[in-house]
Amino acid sequence: MPITVKEPYFILETERTQYVFGIDQAGRERHLHWGKKCLPEDFFIPEYEDENSNHSAQDEAQQEYTAFGGTVYRECALKARFSDGCRETDLAYRDFRLDGDTLEVTLQDRHYPLAVTLCYRVTPGCDILTRWVKLQNSGTAPITLEKICSAELSLPGEQPYAIHNTNGAWGGEGLPAVQTLTSGALTFESRRGTSGHNHAPYLLASRRAGEASGEVFFAALAYSGNFKAEATRDLFGRTRLLLGLNDFDFSYTLKGGETFETPPVFCGTTPGFGEMSRQMHRFVREHVLPRAFAKKPLPVLYNSWEATGFDVSCENQMRLADLAAAAGVELFVMDDGWFGARRNDRAGLGDWFVNREKFPQGLAPLIAHVNALGMDFGLWVEPEMVNADSDLFRAHPDWTYHYDTRKAHELRHQRVLNLTREDVRAYLFERLDSLLSDYNIRYIKWDMNRPFSETGAENLENPQMLWYLHTQAVYELVDRLRAKHPDVQFESCASGGGRADLGALLHFDEVWPSDNTDAVDRMTIQRAYSLLHPVKTMRAWVTDVGGPNKPTSLAFRFQIAMQGALGLGGDLTKYSEADLQLCRENIALYKEIRPLVQFGDLYRLADPDADEYLCTQYVDEEKRKSVVFLAARGTRFYKKRMAVRFDGLAPEKRYALCWEGENVVKSGAYLMEVGLPLRIRGADFNRIVRIQAAE
Repeated sequence: MPITVKEPYFILETERTQYVFGIDQAGRERHLHWGKKCLPEDFFIPEYEDENSNHSAQDEAQQEYTAFGGTVYRECALKARFSDGCRETDLAYRDFRLDGDTLEVTLQDRHYPLAVTLCYRVTPGCDILTRWVKLQNSGTAPITLEKICSAELSLPGEQPYAIHNTNGAWGGEGLPAVQTLTSGALTFESRRGTSGHNHAPYLLASRRAGEASGEVFFAALAYSGNFKAEATRDLFGRTRLLLGLNDFDFSYTLKGGETFETPPVFCGTTPGFGEMSRQMHRFVREHVLPRAFAKKPLPVLYNSWEATGFDVSCENQMRLADLAAAAGVELFVMDDGWFGARRNDRAGLGDWFVNREKFPQGLAPLIAHVNALGMDFGLWVEPEMVNADSDLFRAHPDWTYHYDTRKAHELRHQRVLNLTREDVRAYLFERLDSLLSDYNIRYIKWDMNRPFSETGAENLENPQMLWYLHTQAVYELVDRLRAKHPDVQFESCASGGGRADLGALLHFDEVWPSDNTDAVDRMTIQRAYSLLHPVKTMRAWVTDVGGPNKPTSLAFRFQIAMQGALGLGGDLTKYSEADLQLCRENIALYKEIRPLVQFGDLYRLADPDADEYLCTQYVDEEKRKSVVFLAARGTRFYKKRMAVRFDGLAPEKRYALCWEGENVVKSGAYLMEVGLPLRIRGADFNRIVRIQAAE
């Protein structure tokens, strides 16, 4: 059994790790261990005493879920306000329920009708533990929840950890931020209505760690709205992680008889970041992604945005479809500009009706043409937004978040629809359902191009609930559409990577990690995404974008994009015959190696920022096939020679590969321990090397 209960101890075991907590004599839950497996009979619950009037025993103890109140002065996981004005929560162990791989431990407030159930799930075959919390009001008076974390995690030892998150921006998502936490707290959060481009809803904590060594503890929140991830280290040297809904401008009214369930946190510990990524990639593919397409390779996609912008027509889309199909594309996607009075970004948003001037016969002729070419058809939408210059807004000006006394900020000339309203959700479902029912559409790109402002919601008794309710509404809409149209793939996009998180991947099949398609920048962005998210879910386009300071060849751009779910986004009408032939060759190659890239184990052998070149390897489960991507924008100070040591191969097997123009046969042990010499010559260096077991 992965979970053993011998009261007062609860012992959870993954494939290689152990997580233990117990209940002390006062009825409080105490965290005891997270790491390598120990004998269950050796555990005991330490007793704490107040050090003095300033350092309480309660503040020193490691808890599974700290509630605000008493003499706890560190950061808490839960803060509630009861109807009589009491703002302290005093929880004590009540009971537990064990159901196979899932453990629920319920704590009850000693006076008020608030029950807090700590939920744990152990997934067989991996080292991932899932945690979440249920809160129930069994009384009649409302309880106001002011802070709700999904998990609190205590890390072992007293030595400081390096805390990893991101310090990104639009077009620069995933830029790494690493800080050694010696004291105090580090907070990473979003206040924009989505998980955002800046910080990420996860925490990585490491000591002496690299790709293949050291201690790594990780916790990722599966949520696409305002989040807060906190790492703290106290005067005793203990490091704690807290992840959950952001308490900024937040409260939730839990009425009598109601239950609130938090988003899950996926957490674990591994020797090195590489094993962390491989564990999470397999876990997300097998247990998180919607089942319809989780085990199917994502198709090669073409998106027409860069070629036509808003100036779409049936004729120009057909021309692009002809070129895309000839190149080997499997899914043709028409982007913005097909609906309402949409000739630019100032009008039409919200009017999800086909523009009959651009498409006199609707979308049927275009889709029939695309299908006749052997491709599926997809469409771009932005359901959560509206332009003031739209029929929808003129009919329903009250359908946006707003204050009558405040001027509306129209970022990108648009406002945010109030999805906490049932009539707004009904309209959006009806419009999207009609499109999917009337036309043979197999893919939807769901975009969101601005954060929230003027967060008034007159329909809510507690407007501070809107942040959470809006995110839930997005999930519910997508889930309803998926249930009715199971053959449709959904992609999550929010101005690029503003909603590229594990919460999105519970409902969407793939994400758009960044609007930045510059191949040099993408090396960094895609590496960051791969830390916790499967490569399969990462859309990566070959486009015509390349800054004047970073020009790259079409071959280089293909090489970077082929390390995810390949897409094309350039203006194919301007490509030469040589360029189109290069597209055909690379797409054909990608289709051959796609099972390795989308489902293989990932090994990051070299970091383009730290090592001046990128080297990424994918290996199949049987360790018989592998593909290696090598790329460099250029190296400095004559650093052009290096030995590439591979990974993930079977030491005893012999492998054949073509290396620098020569056919080589070596053992897996040699390739991993000694490696092969590489010389990078000039800028725009790129290679794709395929490795095959020789026997």
